Amino acid sequence: MSFLFWLPLGLTIAPLVLLFTERGMTLVAVAGFFAAHALTAAALELPTGGLSDVIGRRPVLAAAGLLNLAALTLLGLGTAAWVLTLGMVLMGAARALSSGPAESWYVDTVQAQSGPDAELRAGLARGSAASSAALAVGTLLGGALPWLLGLVPGLGTDLRTYTSGLVLLLSVPALLGVVVELVFVLYVLGSLPEPSRAQATPRGVLRGVPATIADGLRLGTRDVLIRRILLSAGAAGTALATIELLTPGRAAELTGAADSGAVLFAGLASAGFVCSALGSHLAPFVARLAGSGERAVLTGLAAGATGLLLLGATVTSSGAVPVALAAGGYGLVYLGLGAAGPSESELLHRRVGASGRATALSVQSLSLQLVGAAAGLAVGVLPAGPLPWLLGAVALLVGALLWTRGAAPADEPRERRPAVEAASPASLAG
Repeated sequence: MSFLFWLPLGLTIAPLVLLFTERGMTLVAVAGFFAAHALTAAALELPTGGLSDVIGRRPVLAAAGLLNLAALTLLGLGTAAWVLTLGMVLMGAARALSSGPAESWYVDTVQAQSGPDAELRAGLARGSAASSAALAVGTLLGGALPWLLGLVPGLGTDLRTYTSGLVLLLSVPALLGVVVELVFVLYVLGSLPEPSRAQATPRGVLRGVPATIADGLRLGTRDVLIRRILLSAGAAGTALATIELLTPGRAAELTGAADSGAVLFAGLASAGFVCSALGSHLAPFVARLAGSGERAVLTGLAAGATGLLLLGATVTSSGAVPVALAAGGYGLVYLGLGAAGPSESELLHRRVGASGRATALSVQSLSLQLVGAAAGLAVGVLPAGPLPWLLGAVALLVGALLWTRGAAPADEPRERRPAVEAASPASLAG
């Protein structure tokens, strides 16, 4: 399921900006499209998480798939700025809807079958690895497909002619994503059993979503461990914003041209997702080796910080050795974050009940996005050189240091956490 959801989005990573510019959009307009996506996702994170906790995981996941299907259709065929903006807004809404229900469904199902103490880390690691693998495959396929189709004589011209300019070679990855999204929606509706819950009424939804959101916002103030998870998400957002903003320029410098730099960046992005998938796959092993989930998070964040330090230390150097160190640092960032993620997720799920699970994940996602956006602005105004890379490294080091001290046991009695459980579906159905 995770693979099916993220594959269509991976297909758009490499060609999307080029598709926009091919449609005649300026860079300012392209920046506006992405801003519309980010603002929509941030604004809807908590409401959609609360909605999933109240009405169930399956309808929210299906809605996310349908919105992505509509968004990819508009992006693949749209020629006007307002159509492309609407496509990015719908994709942002789908992103918000998806950030929690799938993982919450998995945890709900496992705990319903095996009890609240069921082992979660291995399954969470497999889901995270599948998501990263889908992004890696999608990035490579989305970048290569227009180029491969362009090798067919006259195909690009024929597509433009017979579709009145609606379909370009760069549109094909997005339209392929539409097909995958349709498969995803059918899978969710037909093959995703959900543990039984009280049927929600319109009145219950209207009362329950705000209450669940309020509980989610209070999570970090009541529980030290959850506060660490949210702060670590912000540190990860800073690191990702740093590496995603600075790597394309670094790639262009290495190749000597923007076009070849874009190809190199597509390859690096795919390699980064592969490293993230590998880190997620290794997360249970890292936790066993480190001795606990908390130490595994510390290890993963410290590894990511080391990778960013390597990138910063080699930014002004040239030659095979610095480039190799930079490539190793790039992979280490994603490997470390991938290894830390499943352990953080397991710790979070041990702290919250089913009625607030998707909301907690939305709060975590919101922390990553908002802090990452602020960090991106900071990176943009810092002078070129090692300093911007150092910002991301320091953020991850601070995040790692949060885990050097122990927290309260994860299996504390639920009656000590009444606010998370108060908004249960049963209490809201009436």
